[in-house]
Amino acid sequence: MTENGLGQVFDLLRRHPDVEAANLQAWDATDSLLLGAAADRLTPDSTVAVIGDNYGALTLGLLAGGAGPVPAEVRVHQDLVTGERALRNNAAALGVSGGFAQLPLGAGLLAGADLVLLQLPRTLAELEEISDAVARHAPAGAVLLAGGRVKHMSLGMNAVLGKYFGTVQPQLARQKSRLLLASGPKRAEGNPPYPVTEHNAELGLDICAHGAVFAGTRLDIGTRFLLSFLPEIPAAANAVDLGCGTGILAAMYARRHPGAEVIATDRSAAAVASARATARANGLAASITAVQDDAMSTLPAGSADLILLNPPFHLGSSVHAGAGLKLFEAAGRVLAPGGQLWTVFNSHLRYGTALERLVGPTTVSGRNPKFTVAVSVRRAAD
Repeated sequence: MTENGLGQVFDLLRRHPDVEAANLQAWDATDSLLLGAAADRLTPDSTVAVIGDNYGALTLGLLAGGAGPVPAEVRVHQDLVTGERALRNNAAALGVSGGFAQLPLGAGLLAGADLVLLQLPRTLAELEEISDAVARHAPAGAVLLAGGRVKHMSLGMNAVLGKYFGTVQPQLARQKSRLLLASGPKRAEGNPPYPVTEHNAELGLDICAHGAVFAGTRLDIGTRFLLSFLPEIPAAANAVDLGCGTGILAAMYARRHPGAEVIATDRSAAAVASARATARANGLAASITAVQDDAMSTLPAGSADLILLNPPFHLGSSVHAGAGLKLFEAAGRVLAPGGQLWTVFNSHLRYGTALERLVGPTTVSGRNPKFTVAVSVRRAAD
């Protein structure tokens, strides 16, 4: 397929069910650069593993012949459930029926894969977990093509790849993107480096984190501020830690209210695995259920008495309020009448009006120089 033909594929891609807006698109120049670099390495017998394919541009570009011969097998790992669903939606829109398998990061994804295409993650921790998995499970002759936007890349990425591959070759930049070519995977010994566990003395909590989870094992300052209101947050039979990350809010609430059934939910597979590990490490596995989901889409309406939320204010590399608004709307659906949403957010975002509209009457419980904690009560059904 020509570059123009590949562009026609890209033009049909959508981000849905992720947030969509005029300034947000479902592909970038790195996708095109990766597919172009893959062209000389593909044969009809190739097995390709694709990691970090945000909305399916790499997978569907391969299957549409955008990188030369269509490979015999394409396996895909996307950390976000919204990415998984977007890929399936985009495949259907393009008339691509099957041809790829969506798999967790591990042997099923990488065993026998002679080529790995990677959209570089934002953190070195996530890159290390991915690099270890490739070196641990891919065959000795496997090649990793990793690409990213130049402004988000660092020399630390070369160093991480160099720890797990014999050769790392930076390629020339093009359209503000750059590729790193890594070959000669070094067979890993011992246990994988992730998840990691650290004891937080401030909370008296063991925090577990996979590489892709926000803040790692640290206690981020927004969560810390929300936790300072824990004595005021009411007991609830059914509580949800929405956007749970490592599960700190879920664990601290379950510890304080041992009779509660707590759901820790996040769209990130790494976050859900981290929250599950945190619950287990602190003897709270019986109280906390970790679920990967997009904005609680699988939870019944009116099923929660309490939701705790520290919403993101980034979508990928873009600052965008849409992520928070989507979660507020979801909270309004899932909360039972009279149920409460406790939210912490950057004060400059001024979410109060949106919380009133999407959930119900909202009051400010506290504010410091950076954050606001608000309580929204789900209004009774009309």
